[in-house]
Amino acid sequence: MNKQFLKESLGWGFLLWLFGYILGFVFFFVVPREFLGWAIMPFGILATLWVLSRKVKDNSLKNYMLIGIVWAIIAIVCDYFLLVKVLNPPDGYYKLDVYLYYVFTLIIPVFVRLRKIRSI
Repeated sequence: MNKQFLKESLGWGFLLWLFGYILGFVFFFVVPREFLGWAIMPFGILATLWVLSRKVKDNSLKNYMLIGIVWAIIAIVCDYFLLVKVLNPPDGYYKLDVYLYYVFTLIIPVFVRLRKIRSI
């Protein structure tokens, strides 16, 4: 693993997760709890697309797949330890919006890379 890949996978993966985490606290005061994930998701998708199109410089489909896997692992681990364990939501945490968030985190990098290949 080189420095660039670590920055693109671990660095941006954590920053994107942190962005959603902070948005969750901001939106907590204005969005009903059951819709919190749905309200955050469009901003997270846009941020992810921006990072992938502007900050990820790798050209390998394999590395985009690995980035998606690393980002999904970061999201799952950080959510579990910093949301489920620390905040212990009374109505639970894992619902459809969370599962979709994990799937999108995993597959968006691959779709962005395939789109870049098509546009060449």
